Amino acid sequence: MTSLVRIDQYLLSDLSQRARQHSRRRLNHNFHEPPDVVNRMLNAIEPDSYICPHRHQHPPLEESFLVLRGAGAVIVFTEVGEVEDILVLDSRRQCWGVEVPAGRYHTILSRAVGSVFYEVKQGPYDPQRAKEFAPWAPLEGTPEAPAYLQRLHQWVDQAQQM
Repeated sequence: MTSLVRIDQYLLSDLSQRARQHSRRRLNHNFHEPPDVVNRMLNAIEPDSYICPHRHQHPPLEESFLVLRGAGAVIVFTEVGEVEDILVLDSRRQCWGVEVPAGRYHTILSRAVGSVFYEVKQGPYDPQRAKEFAPWAPLEGTPEAPAYLQRLHQWVDQAQQM
């Protein structure tokens, strides 16, 4: 018999602390096993972590994000890289989550230290087809990535002022 998995402040704090020490400044805690048909995970992301805009198109998969702690923003892009929509996820602002339609380019940003998101998408996970990176955005780890991340944060700042 499988025991309950507690999602509490201890798990979130431990995951956040390990994410801050990780070279990518983010870390997943998976609840699913590779053959599972639904991928469920916690994703601790720090504000200086860059997740290259991507989409899940082959096969087309929706992806849902819920903010459990901290704040974040999901940015959806057009096919050519123009910002189509920005949704700030922040429990203090009473916006807890978003579902990104299948095949849409998107990224998620952390907007506060210690942010943790619950993420769900169809599985099973196939690393060969998990995501298609946007051709107009720099890949993670490239020299252009930090400046692009800064620009993403600026777009969120501007959207919040409107």
